[in-house]
Amino acid sequence: MIGKRIRRNKDLEEGKEIHMQLFDAHCDMLYKLWRQPNINLETDKSLQVSISKLSKKKKPIQCFAIFVPEDVPFIHRYHVALEQVSLFQQKVLNKYPEVKLLKTKSDIDRLHDDDIGAILTLEGCDAIGDDINQLDVFYQLGVRSVGLTWNYANLVADGAHETRNGGLTNFGRDVINYLNNQKMWTDLSHASEKSFWEALEIASYPIASHSNVYRLCPHVRNLRDEQIQALFKKNGIIGITFVPFFTSNVKPSIADLLDHIDYLCSLGGENNIGFGSDFDGIDETINGLATYDDYDTLINQLLIHYPEQLVQKFLYHNFYQSIPY
Repeated sequence: MIGKRIRRNKDLEEGKEIHMQLFDAHCDMLYKLWRQPNINLETDKSLQVSISKLSKKKKPIQCFAIFVPEDVPFIHRYHVALEQVSLFQQKVLNKYPEVKLLKTKSDIDRLHDDDIGAILTLEGCDAIGDDINQLDVFYQLGVRSVGLTWNYANLVADGAHETRNGGLTNFGRDVINYLNNQKMWTDLSHASEKSFWEALEIASYPIASHSNVYRLCPHVRNLRDEQIQALFKKNGIIGITFVPFFTSNVKPSIADLLDHIDYLCSLGGENNIGFGSDFDGIDETINGLATYDDYDTLINQLLIHYPEQLVQKFLYHNFYQSIPY
């Protein structure tokens, strides 16, 4: 496999500090904030991603998912999603001026070293029902990536846990056409296999924000080789995720996560690998990767096994390069 323990980083061996920019394509901090509106976003120890943790890095980019859980009645899901955006504006943007909402690639380029870049994403289209205008509202509020489904079916497509494995609806095709026109990411994590293939055929800017390799860990949320290679052919990025049961069938370590990276490299994915931790959406964690702070441990392991330039591609550059807006 390409990159498997091929080198040792000289600077790392000599004890030099190496700074790496981070681009994390998925976390669920907003969902926790919605559940607990008075949570302290700087210091609460239950948060795997916090403002204080993000602020330790040099202008990191964090994607914040708007996620409406299944227990919310369908007629209320649009309003719950808007509540999460409102909380983000009130509790994050207004309180922490160093956090900058990123709506364009130019916004990223204007970040200062002490800034934190924030991209809003929509995890599943349940919140928009069958109304494309409601999707446009989220675009106007700053959402720049849209996952078609969570695990189950909605009016756009079937999710990965729907046993019928249905594909896109006609409305789902309208949604993807809208995303294409607005130059937004179409996120295929959580999609059923049939939805994945039908969406990939028409999506101009596909990604899988938080999925791993099915061949190494056969979970329904992971991607098969054919899916991965097809995504790569459309210049899509796969965000390696830190969900333990997407990584290994036994208690995983960072070494198991590296196996997924090695495998993706063997499929030609050097320019198509990123990270989507799913922090604050997971209760169990990979050994050594419990919070955002532990990216440092991951970085050190990556630098042992890969050239520094390649590590920076994985951590930041590949997702940055794929931004279409």
